[in-house]
Amino acid sequence: MWDFEHGTAARDFAIEYTLPSECAAALAANRVDIGIIPAITYAEIPGLVLLPNIAIASKDHVRSILLVCKKRIEDVRTVATDTSSRTSVALTQILFAKFLGGHRNFTPHPPDLKEMLKHHDAALLIGDSALQISMHDSQYQLHDLGHDWQRLTGKPFVFAFWAVRLEALHRQPAGMNLIEIFQQSRDHGLLPQNIALLAEEWSPKLGITEAEVATYLTENIHYYLDRENHAGLQLFLNYAHEVGVISAVPELRFLGPVAFGSTRK
Repeated sequence: MWDFEHGTAARDFAIEYTLPSECAAALAANRVDIGIIPAITYAEIPGLVLLPNIAIASKDHVRSILLVCKKRIEDVRTVATDTSSRTSVALTQILFAKFLGGHRNFTPHPPDLKEMLKHHDAALLIGDSALQISMHDSQYQLHDLGHDWQRLTGKPFVFAFWAVRLEALHRQPAGMNLIEIFQQSRDHGLLPQNIALLAEEWSPKLGITEAEVATYLTENIHYYLDRENHAGLQLFLNYAHEVGVISAVPELRFLGPVAFGSTRK
């Protein structure tokens, strides 16, 4: 979002901020034209295309998707889930169903770790609430689900991407290049001086160090839908169908010609 918040890109858009799951709901209800949505919701909303080579992905450890367990993960039977991103919930369901002995009981819950673990064996934390958990906390068993997915499948994981309603493209102003606008915004946000500014801004909000924020933004998150990430996304959708999370595997359709880009972190 760098160019929308710090540059001139926002002048052509009316911008709203909400949870990823709510972005998907707004697209499904035709209330918005473009949204960054959990990957799993693409299977449920017809008439969408993806902006190419932009994603929220991880090549291995993601850090912000944690399963916090009171016991060995193999012995977990009940999971309290933060529902702010449905992809992370689906990923947890897949890992249990395909690799950890079968389906478990999932209960939606506000992201409060102590309350979640009062009556459940494990808690799924997403985003800020996960980043605020120390990875050195010996009280619980902590599972970074980006790492678990990579370890078990050999693939990176794609959590979210920009999707556009096909029906809205005819209202696009003449000369506007959506792909270029969003890719350039991503690239500008990743410039070292801008990462430093983001780290300075978010460190006090999250209660973690600037170095931890910078590491998260530059090492844990990968922002390109390259060939490797595309293969991981396709495998995730296939598995989601196998275990009954989605009714069918959608065809991944892109705005403009598909051009897989950089694999750099």
